[in-house]
Amino acid sequence: MSRRILITGGASGLGRALAERHAAAGDRVLIADREEPAALPAGAVSFLRLDVRVHDDWLRALGWCVDHWDGLDVLVNNAGVTAVGRIEHLQGDDWDWILDINLKGVAQGCHTFVPLFKRQGSGHLVNIASPAGLLHTPGMASYNASKAAVISLSETLRQELDPFGIRTTVICPGYVRTGIRADLHSPDQVLAEIADRRIQRGGRTAEQVAEQIVDAVSQGRFLVLTHSADRRALCLKRLLPRVADAQAARRWRRTVRKLEVQDELDQVRAA
Repeated sequence: MSRRILITGGASGLGRALAERHAAAGDRVLIADREEPAALPAGAVSFLRLDVRVHDDWLRALGWCVDHWDGLDVLVNNAGVTAVGRIEHLQGDDWDWILDINLKGVAQGCHTFVPLFKRQGSGHLVNIASPAGLLHTPGMASYNASKAAVISLSETLRQELDPFGIRTTVICPGYVRTGIRADLHSPDQVLAEIADRRIQRGGRTAEQVAEQIVDAVSQGRFLVLTHSADRRALCLKRLLPRVADAQAARRWRRTVRKLEVQDELDQVRAA
């Protein structure tokens, strides 16, 4: 049966791979993004301009779904950005930027469409978080906090909305080579380079991760970590926290030495 799917941030990267996967399965897809793609994926795919930070844009998306589809089956809150940086270097604007998009953008999507789902007696919220929201790597305070909040929000809504026939899934994709690296914000060049290398070395393609997500949503799973390395790291953290902490501390000490060299060079340049 053809489902009606809205995907934020669906013009590129993982969002586009999800749109292509759903369209290939015969679903009707609405890509909602700030920038229109040069070409839409093959199939029943439409585009609507949407900035997840803008309330009126969400209301327009709701109206589109009601007018064109008479409802919605799956809302995929995929739009997001990434940032790294030491806490003393992160300014108020840095926090506002990432929380407005990664957390409040997801919350606005849920707020807008849950009343429709309740009237329908069905619907599925799919929120894209990150293993960073569970593993909390040093040097990524704002990103970790934004994604941990999405996981917390999803756990809350899972219980809150279940009596109304509304399902919730939270996805934690590992590193994937997508356009998110172009939006990487960081006041720390060393941390930015490390994050960029990790994204570049992403072990799975966006298409592979999209297939995992679509299958997990179809099965009604709640928490999905797409990469086996992240699943192992989370198990280690939960079962042997001292071992996990010691490993994380060793990695961070190596990074700190690089950051200290960066800081010395910055001081020389500023002198």
